[in-house]
Amino acid sequence: MATLGDLERAVMELLWSAPDPLTATALRDRLQTDDRSPAVTTVLTVLTRLEAKGFVSRDRGSRPHSYSPVMSREAHTAALMHEVLGSASDRDAVLARFVGQVSVDEAHTLRALLDPGR
Repeated sequence: MATLGDLERAVMELLWSAPDPLTATALRDRLQTDDRSPAVTTVLTVLTRLEAKGFVSRDRGSRPHSYSPVMSREAHTAALMHEVLGSASDRDAVLARFVGQVSVDEAHTLRALLDPGR
């Protein structure tokens, strides 16, 4: 799974939070801060890179093009977790460490997900 740079992550956060696809201009406007605003061309470059990495899809039937996330924030996070777990030399130790650090509520959720008939 490709890693995301700061601006790529900011764009993805906006796309994940939006109920509908967004254009580069809409993204640029939402990325604007008091002291800084990326150029539309910069946002388009980021979107092109995100599309090449498989994070966004572009609606070529609309003008201007609009962009949507290919997967949800949760699916992306789960894929990252699987990637990290897959690179571990001792998966059991990593899982034990992870489970040992979750909160009581998270442990309850994990139990319910692992044994739904319980």
